[in-house]
Amino acid sequence: MKTVNELNEIARKVRVDALRGIHAANSGHPGGSFSVTDILVALYFNVMNIDPENPKMDERDKLILSKGHACPALYGTLAERGYFDPEELLTFRKLGSRLQGHPNMELCPGVEMSTGSLGQGFSVAVGMAIANKIDKKPGYVYAITGDGELQEGIIWEAAMSAAKWKLDNFIAVVDSNNLQIDGWVSDVMPVMPIDKKFEAFGWKAINADGHDMQSLLDAFEEAKNTKGQPIVIIAATHKGHGVSFMEDVAGWHGKAPNDEQFVQALKELGCTDEEIEKYTGGDR
Repeated sequence: MKTVNELNEIARKVRVDALRGIHAANSGHPGGSFSVTDILVALYFNVMNIDPENPKMDERDKLILSKGHACPALYGTLAERGYFDPEELLTFRKLGSRLQGHPNMELCPGVEMSTGSLGQGFSVAVGMAIANKIDKKPGYVYAITGDGELQEGIIWEAAMSAAKWKLDNFIAVVDSNNLQIDGWVSDVMPVMPIDKKFEAFGWKAINADGHDMQSLLDAFEEAKNTKGQPIVIIAATHKGHGVSFMEDVAGWHGKAPNDEQFVQALKELGCTDEEIEKYTGGDR
C-alpha cells in the first residue's frame, strides 16, 4: 500500500507520461486524461486486487475505462504499475502500437475491454459484474465514466440492471469535471444532480474530491463496505488538472500541446530542468 504522498507523486508522473505520449503523437485528449489520473492511481496502486505479472489472474478486480478517450492516463498508470515500459508511451497512436487512441483489449496488457463508444464500457462492466456473481468470483468490477457520458441512455439502462441484480461487486466512478467537447455539461445537456439520479435508480451514491487522494481512498473503502446494491462515486474533478492553461478549458478536450506548451506543462507538472532536457531532446 502506498502513502498519500507516494500516490500523489505517482499521479504526477502519470500526467507527465500522458503528456509525453500525446505530444509525441501530436494527437490525444489531455483534458479528460488529467482529470481522471488521481482516480486511476488510487485504484491501481491501493484499491484493486491485480498482478501486473499475471494480468489475467482469475480472481482479479477489473477496471473498465468507459470514457476511453482518456486512455493516455490509463496507459501511464499501467506503465507506472509495471504492465509495460513507460518509454512505450511514446508510441501512442502510432501505426502498429499497442497503445491506440482508445483502449484495445487485444493489444494492451491490463486493458479489460476495448472502449470509446460512450456508454458501452459502463454497460459491459455491469455484465462483467453479473458474470462474477453467477460464477461466484470474488473480484470487483470498476467502471469509470465521464459526467458528459451520462447523457447516453445506455448508461441508465445498465444502471437499472445493476440495481435489479443488487451488484454490490460493481463500483462506478464518475469523473465529474463538468466539461465535454462542446462546453460545460450543465449547458450542453445537464445531468446534475448525479448522486440523486443514481440513488433514484437504487444505487448507493458517495461524493468525493477527485483530486484528493485521501478523499478517494475513503470513498473506495466506504464503497467496498456497502452490501446489497451497486455503488457510484461522484468524483469532483477539473479538466486539465495540473496544467494552468488547460484547466477547466473545453478546448483542451482533444488537442495536443505544441512544443512551447509542452515545455510549459512539463514545468507546471514539476519536471526538473534535466527531465525537460531529456523529454525535449534539448530543443527548447
